[in-house]
Amino acid sequence: MGNSVKIYTLSTCSHCKDTKAFLNDCKVPFEYTDVDLLDPGDKAAILQEVKQHNPRITFPTIVVNGWRVIVGFNKAEIKKVLGL
Repeated sequence: MGNSVKIYTLSTCSHCKDTKAFLNDCKVPFEYTDVDLLDPGDKAAILQEVKQHNPRITFPTIVVNGWRVIVGFNKAEIKKVLGL
């Protein structure tokens, strides 16, 4: 069974773009939310969700299997957690 990967990103963030590209290159399926593109109501709710995983609310915030959190674009950590 594969990992469930959810990424909270900003559309203008180079580290967020690099994370998406890296996961695509590794053929890892993932869902993402570009937080800055949400309408204000949805953005507030998503930021609270991000805060539960990453109190500093920095991007990208990667959540694996609903509990394992990786903050930032860290290839080594992503590979380790996903078993790549």
